[in-house]
Amino acid sequence: MKTSKSIYLFFLPGLFLYAIFFVYPTISALFYSFTDWDGLSSSFQFVGVENYERAFTGDTVFRKTIGNNLKFMLVVVVFQTLVALAFALIVLKNTKTTIFLRALYFFPTILSSVSVAFIWSFIYDPSLGILNQLLELIGLEFLAQNWLGNANIAIYSLAVTQIWFHAGQMLIIFVAGLQAIPEELYEVAKIEGASKWQTFRNVTWPLLAPSATIVVAYTTIQSFKAFDLVFAMTGGGPNNSTEIVATYIFDIAFRSYQFGYASAISVIFMVIIAIITYLQFKVLRSNRISY
Repeated sequence: MKTSKSIYLFFLPGLFLYAIFFVYPTISALFYSFTDWDGLSSSFQFVGVENYERAFTGDTVFRKTIGNNLKFMLVVVVFQTLVALAFALIVLKNTKTTIFLRALYFFPTILSSVSVAFIWSFIYDPSLGILNQLLELIGLEFLAQNWLGNANIAIYSLAVTQIWFHAGQMLIIFVAGLQAIPEELYEVAKIEGASKWQTFRNVTWPLLAPSATIVVAYTTIQSFKAFDLVFAMTGGGPNNSTEIVATYIFDIAFRSYQFGYASAISVIFMVIIAIITYLQFKVLRSNRISY
């Protein structure tokens, strides 16, 4: 059937919005990253690659934010994926109980980031927080501490909050992927005498790879964009121990009025996310098989 050329007109609104909200800001950030623009003045000077040199060689806080972001991302990607997959296997069958549990696990996802930040700030409160009280109740009072005030563990406390916040969302993706696997393959594996682990490793996981790819890539990008949660819970403290690149860009741009330098950090940040996402796709795609 011949496709009418007029059908391409339907792409125009989407392309227009994409150009306005994604292409133009990206090109603008790249342009201003070579300037000393303060975000307010109508004039600026071109400084070449000075902003990039400053980011890589003279800004210790920026390097620290990269490290914080990588710690946060690794913990969230690994544990959020494992938790979501484990719960997806538990609630896989469509019964009233499992459907209720899926809705329950998904519930945190519909909350706003600020609401989640307030809830977990209260849980982590060193004096009134339920976490320390629970540890004291079960005789583990030596573990009770200031979860967001201790610079050594604050970033991991935030990671736990992020996992609680979004694991339910990833669970739904895994459930959809698991339910798409043909039941006949499990019957063949059972006839062949495969154990549960062998069945998971040779049947479930390879066929779940497309869903896992989506989950890992989405979780990675989500981890780098966790600005609102970090900003509301710690503001980057204590001593920059929870400062991630997104919150640092905000500080540089809107508190120090160094938009040129903030643009350079944004470009570096974008390249880092692109490289990590590409590597994840390469690794996960290599595990795909078909039967």
